[in-house]
Amino acid sequence: MDQNKRPENMERITTPQLAEAFIAQQIEAVRAQVGDKKVLLALSGGVDSSVVAALLIKAIGKQLVCVHVNHGLLRKGEPEQVVKVFRDEMDANLIYVDAVDRFLDKLAGVSEPERKRKIIGAEFIRVFEEEARKLEGIEFLAQGTIYPDILESGGVKAHHNVGGLPEDLKFELVEPVRLLFKDEVRVVGKALGLPDNMVYRQPFPGPGLGVRCLGAITRDRLEAVRESDAILREEFAKNGLEGKVWQYFTAIPDFKSVGVKDDKRTEAWPVIIRAVNTKDAMTATVEDVPFALLQHITQRITSEVPGVNRVLYDLTPKPCGTIEWE
Repeated sequence: MDQNKRPENMERITTPQLAEAFIAQQIEAVRAQVGDKKVLLALSGGVDSSVVAALLIKAIGKQLVCVHVNHGLLRKGEPEQVVKVFRDEMDANLIYVDAVDRFLDKLAGVSEPERKRKIIGAEFIRVFEEEARKLEGIEFLAQGTIYPDILESGGVKAHHNVGGLPEDLKFELVEPVRLLFKDEVRVVGKALGLPDNMVYRQPFPGPGLGVRCLGAITRDRLEAVRESDAILREEFAKNGLEGKVWQYFTAIPDFKSVGVKDDKRTEAWPVIIRAVNTKDAMTATVEDVPFALLQHITQRITSEVPGVNRVLYDLTPKPCGTIEWE
């Protein structure tokens, strides 16, 4: 039987009971596969890797070694949340790697989106490999592969996971959620006790804010993306749009516009807001955000985020625009 093909009779996981049954089945399978050996996991803080981490902690406890690489391209508060949930609350064996300078130095001056993705992916693998080599007795590599990843391999954009490790690091893969769809992964995550803002975290590209700081990344503009994104998320949550809108974020292009502040001419960046709904990410419609809320968000971003003097709302559906700008 093809291990990467979802059985036709497999029931869709929609309830806590079905999730508990799946968890029990996977705990047994992981223990049988791994025995008393150690497992390594790149824990990004995304839904898939977080659910795999929580599941494996339940199955094998401290035999799991989680590595969280902070590449400086995560959303506001995310690295701190990973440490709080997994190290402090779940008592995970967690290695935190601060690689912010390393990534941003490599990305300096690089404006081509695919090259940025490749640099981020390759550097992530390098950092992860360095950490793996420091550890003794690791025989397995856990990944948050889910069923759409298997169906979509060879897709439009360069995909980002730990698939490019050097051949001498011979790990056997542990992929407990590889036959699940994203909505099922969330149900399982909830049953494992993960916090809602982790379980219902929006889809987030592997290269993170690196593809929302458009063109060549600079630290000040990256910070403006992070801060404007945090304001957008906070306002959507306050106004009942969190969970209703499939994906929403800000992006900042690599050019400035003319504005006026305190009766003086300014040259500062425009912030682009994107908010879309989709069932399968192949097509997407634009969310009809109330105009008064957009005005309020604009007022907050232009007054609270340094270096910004204009806010734009992207009205383009997919096709013809993709969901992300890069």
